[in-house]
Amino acid sequence: MSLVDNLDSTLNTAEELTSIEDLTGLLDSGILNQAFKEAGVATIRKRRLPLDAVMWSVIGMSMFRHESIWDIASHLDISLPSKNKLVAPSALVQARQRLGYEAVMHTFKGLAARAFDKNTFEKWHGLNLLAVDGVMYRTQDNKQNREAFGSESHAKGENSYPQIRMCCLMELSSHLILASEFDARKVGELSLAQRLVPEVPDDSLTLFDRGYYSLGFLHSWQNAGKNTHWMIPARKDSAYKVVKKLGKNDAIVTMNTTWQARDKYEGLADKIEVRLTSYQLDGKTYSIFSSLTDNMKYPYESVISVYVERWEIELGYREIKQTMLHSSITLRSKKPKMVIQEVWGLLLAYNLVRIAMIDAVKNEEITPNRLSFSHCSRHVFIFFLTTSIRSAGKLPVRYNDLMETLKLFALPDKRTDRKFPREVRKRPSKYSVKKRK
Repeated sequence: MSLVDNLDSTLNTAEELTSIEDLTGLLDSGILNQAFKEAGVATIRKRRLPLDAVMWSVIGMSMFRHESIWDIASHLDISLPSKNKLVAPSALVQARQRLGYEAVMHTFKGLAARAFDKNTFEKWHGLNLLAVDGVMYRTQDNKQNREAFGSESHAKGENSYPQIRMCCLMELSSHLILASEFDARKVGELSLAQRLVPEVPDDSLTLFDRGYYSLGFLHSWQNAGKNTHWMIPARKDSAYKVVKKLGKNDAIVTMNTTWQARDKYEGLADKIEVRLTSYQLDGKTYSIFSSLTDNMKYPYESVISVYVERWEIELGYREIKQTMLHSSITLRSKKPKMVIQEVWGLLLAYNLVRIAMIDAVKNEEITPNRLSFSHCSRHVFIFFLTTSIRSAGKLPVRYNDLMETLKLFALPDKRTDRKFPREVRKRPSKYSVKKRK
């Protein structure tokens, strides 16, 4: 039987479950303590569940999506610090409420910042490739969530489930989420993206889709740090004036800003200078705006070929929805604050898997996004399940074995001839169509 088959069978047959103490090697206790301090929470009474155990229960909700809170506590060996090891589900619910969402948020931010700082990612002309995009999640349908998040509406009122809108900043060669903002459905993606401006790292190129077209926002993104660039598809009705021709389909142009934008974005001038690059594909002409005005440092051929990498953030969202949530996009929590906590826990669990994948290919020639997330996440979860406190000294060996296993899941090379148009099949109706005579 192969190693992969052995690990797959372990998920159903393992009798020794992991302990919280073993998992702190993957999530540094220093990050947890700092997050608890910033959130202003602490364990007061000894008989209560330790906060680090509660944190792992929140992460476990995303790792074991279909498991009850009782089973999650059993899988992670979450227990009271006393002789009585039994934890009632109500105790975990109360502990989650005591923990709050701020501690989970600070833990996510601390882990993401450390992972980005200590690892070296594949770069494009010396710049880290990033992308920003939005996604929606449904919440449980109740009065509290409708008031907090809202839902789709029409002339007769609201319908569908309450929804929460999220916008993330992702590193594309690893799919590591660097920062995230989310709010009620009525808050637009551009407003959420504006909150991400302080999080943009230096020496980076961020790819946007056309929904983020705002000269004031793009200007603020470019001036957020040192050498922070952006790229976005050009709108057909964009007005500009050519200042300098860089090539047949390449030019430096100036664009006028509106007084509303200048009033909203501090430091925005009457005109901004951008690069307009055009190219043809399958008989159609496409144009992109960017802040990459130095054509010697960023050649035309490289500029027109890099934007396709923006699709990587869509693949990252698919990994979260299909693999982490098992295509069940309705979140489990019923109260608004617990919904926010669950989303932060989901992002934290996703990044933990991604960090393990980054470690696995650290000395390899492939990038982390060329590993199968569905297979890797399964075996990372198996690692959590099968590492016993009785063999804590073997944790580094077990982790090295996990790294070797993750390397087995390299995806085949991308096929450039594959096309996936955005279209859906018409849903068949059970009613016959009435035809006129």
